[in-house]
Amino acid sequence: MFRVPLIVAIALIIAFGGGILSALSMLNASVGFGAIEVAGWRAFPAAQTASADPYAKAHRAKGGRLLYGSAEGLQFTASRDKDGLTLTGTCSYRMSGRTPTARLWTLYVADPAGNPLDAGADLPTSKNSQTVLRRSDGTFDITISRTAKSGNWLAIPDTGSFQLVLTLLDTPAAASTGLSGLAMPVIEQIGCGQ
Repeated sequence: MFRVPLIVAIALIIAFGGGILSALSMLNASVGFGAIEVAGWRAFPAAQTASADPYAKAHRAKGGRLLYGSAEGLQFTASRDKDGLTLTGTCSYRMSGRTPTARLWTLYVADPAGNPLDAGADLPTSKNSQTVLRRSDGTFDITISRTAKSGNWLAIPDTGSFQLVLTLLDTPAAASTGLSGLAMPVIEQIGCGQ
């Protein structure tokens, strides 16, 4: 007597539960489709346009994050070094080279979800194009480490993985014609442990 309603109830629970879990996992998986990757740096230029796919729009709404318009800027993230190893707080890194042409750029250390990290009171966890020290040819080196270094230094917590978020503002790279031939800074591991 209760066998058929019980089977229907179990089937509905599985169907609705599975649907909700698969939708949530897709929203947490990525910003959307159409990623570009340049020297380990990843960006989603189509995520901020009106023609973005439904997953990108839902991801943006769920996160409550303001994305830049295609004429305003482009945000790149890097979670691995040049050898493909995950960036972790137990190692030190050097980011060197130059950024693509931009009126202004910012760089900060974030957790894997993209939230800015705090390495401690009064420690630098961000840099921008106005404060970075450069060589005469325009290139720069930024040391990313848990211990203080001379020159350009970003502090990171000593545990867990992290990512670097580079935002280019007012840049030709944000237009579809500016995506070819981008030169991005290289991230290399310079030591681990003590």
